[in-house]
Amino acid sequence: MAIPYDKRTPHRFDVVGSFLRPAELRQARAAFEEGHLGQDELTHIEDAAIRELVAKEQAAGLGTITDGEFRRLTWHLDFMWGFAGIGHSKTKDGLPFHGEAAKIDDTYLTGSLAYKGHHPFVDHFRFVQDLEDANTVSKLTIPAPAQFLEQLAMPFALQNTRRYYADDQRLEDDLVACYQAFIQDVYDAGCRNLQFDDCSWGLLVDPHAEQFFGTDATGIERTKERFLQVNNRVLDARPEGLTINTHVCRGNFHSTWACEGGYDDVAGTLFAREHVDNFFLEFDDDRSGGFEPLAQVADGKKVVLGLVTTKSAQLEDRGQVVARIHEAERYLSLERLCLSPQCGFASCEIGNKLSEEQQWAKVALVRSIAEEVWG
Repeated sequence: MAIPYDKRTPHRFDVVGSFLRPAELRQARAAFEEGHLGQDELTHIEDAAIRELVAKEQAAGLGTITDGEFRRLTWHLDFMWGFAGIGHSKTKDGLPFHGEAAKIDDTYLTGSLAYKGHHPFVDHFRFVQDLEDANTVSKLTIPAPAQFLEQLAMPFALQNTRRYYADDQRLEDDLVACYQAFIQDVYDAGCRNLQFDDCSWGLLVDPHAEQFFGTDATGIERTKERFLQVNNRVLDARPEGLTINTHVCRGNFHSTWACEGGYDDVAGTLFAREHVDNFFLEFDDDRSGGFEPLAQVADGKKVVLGLVTTKSAQLEDRGQVVARIHEAERYLSLERLCLSPQCGFASCEIGNKLSEEQQWAKVALVRSIAEEVWG
């Protein structure tokens, strides 16, 4: 039985957004980085890969289509690079994940933040929108304002950030203005479903959060409030009719993770007070804690349960997934619950440790379970 199509997201059977890059695309990206392939040739290969991906998304029965983030190196940094005042360079050390360093570009301020008058992600959205059919709607994923702010305010970046912003308020004002300008542009291009990806909350619940942020327990509480307010300033200014959902996880790089901890310590801030429309939440293993914090989700908002992991090729036991959905139902009605994989399959170009065939088997499992539970 087909799940009813809705132009608003999320759907009962949904995905976070990124997919494994096909070998031809990864080879083309490497040739481009080495100077052996021009931008036009790379774009042509990206276009073809995205058309093929969207056809697979539609064949899989998804009501939401994305470009798989195929034009990006990472889920968040490429978006940041589209603004004035942001620079990046190849990293020497990378970011610490569990058992592996994420070798993604160091990204930092080079001046005051400003919107350039256009952002390449607007064109990326238009390309996907043109591939919609009668049963699908396009979604664009971008890092949350709090995620962008975190990139500039963490201890490793703060000294450089202070060269351009001695005042936190001015930094946040400029950041909010950049988001407002981008959102208006992509809305004018036809976008009605936007997703804020936000790992900042995952760091805040980790037992080492004080060490990560270079502060104490009181400082962590101030950081929660700061992140909430910068997100809400952008959310409160969104155009009428634009759905903005958020996705929260604890890191996703080459099947590794960056942090751990349940949602308990941020539920009263994030779930109760952030003005997003709905939540995509990681719940694929014990690192995410229990479902009890769902009781604090504000009225009228849905939660997409990320119960099927993208970090492993092994398929979950469907009976256990169904049981966990009903366990979550103790805290949030079944009508307000949906199902998806716990994160994207390739938050960075390297992707997670499974094959494309195994990736689509995960998607098919999510669909079949959603049809069983919700009809």
